[in-house]
This record gives sequence, structure tokens and C-alpha cells, in this order.
Amino acid sequence: MQLSDRYKTIRGGSEGLYKEKGSKFIARAFHVEKEEEAKDFLLQMKKEYHDARHHCYAFRIQPEDEFYRSSDDGEPSGTAGKPILNQILSAELFDIIIVVIRYFGGTKLGVPGLIRAYKTAAHDAIEQAEVIIPVITRKMTLSFDYPQMNRVMRIVKEENLHVLKQDFSLSCELVLVVERNREEIVAEKFKRIYELTVK
Repeated sequence: MQLSDRYKTIRGGSEGLYKEKGSKFIARAFHVEKEEEAKDFLLQMKKEYHDARHHCYAFRIQPEDEFYRSSDDGEPSGTAGKPILNQILSAELFDIIIVVIRYFGGTKLGVPGLIRAYKTAAHDAIEQAEVIIPVITRKMTLSFDYPQMNRVMRIVKEENLHVLKQDFSLSCELVLVVERNREEIVAEKFKRIYELTVK
């Protein structure tokens, strides 16, 4: 298997912490797959830590069509969102958001101090997380008639394909999950079956 067909993400959520000069930086990492999920998680953190001064974050989603965002949330430009994002990038993670919540301790940390604090808190959250390596998959829809059923199911079994949905009411329709780098080979096998369409 080509490595590019796998990507790193985290399972569930995790928490990191960094303290300096009375300031407390709580990092919360969470698995998200869509921008809306990232926004929902951010809102949840703002509610949960409503008394905190800053809720800085970065997220990176979609290993096939990379999309990321970061925010300093009122901290000096480049001192929070970017250091958090850089930790995500250096850990090569996708489908993750990290929100770092800051409780101000009364002493200013300065630009280098802030960068270090946000970077360290985010790094700690990643260290505490369970990293998993899923495979990038595609959905494949097959439409065929009953006489082809045995041949279709034989290929499904041979290729060890996961059936997501099946409908055998009027004609037959199967929705399968295929690893991205095997998509063409598998599709080719099905296309050899007479009167079967692959989408």
C-alpha cells in the first residue's frame, strides 16, 4: 500500500496544559471532519470556558483536499493560531482542531513567551491524543440485474470489500467502500460483468 493513501488523525479528544507566570493555557484537541464540526467544537469550548480571556485555535481537515484555519482571538498577531497550526502540521495530522484556552495571570508574557505557551500547550494535547492511521477510501455504486448477483458477490468477497448499502428491490444496487489506490483495479473487475454499471 502506498503511504499517501493513509493519513494520521486522532481518535476522540485529548487535553494539554501549560502554565507560566500565573497564566494557564488549556489545550483541547478533538477529531473533526468538516468545518462546521470545527466551529461547533469552538463554540462548545467558548461556553465551557466562558470566563477565559482567549480561545485561540487551529484546525486542519480533509486529507485529499486540505483545508485549514487558525485564529489568534485577540492575542498579538501570529502568537497563538500559527504556533498551534504548526504543531498540527509538524505532527502531520488531519481532521483535527485544537483550541487553546488562556486564563490570564496578570503578567504579560511578551511575543516569544506567548508563542512558546501556545505551541507547548498544543504539543501536549497532541502527545496525550491517540493517533490513528486510517486509509483514504472511495464509495463505489454498482447497478446490475439479479442474474449477475453471484459474480458481483464473488468479487466483493475476493476483494474483501465493505458493503455500505444494498438494495435488491427492483434491480440490484450495492454501495461499496474501496481503498483509493485499489479503486481502478476493483472497478475494472466489475466492468467485465455484462450489463453492470459502476459509478
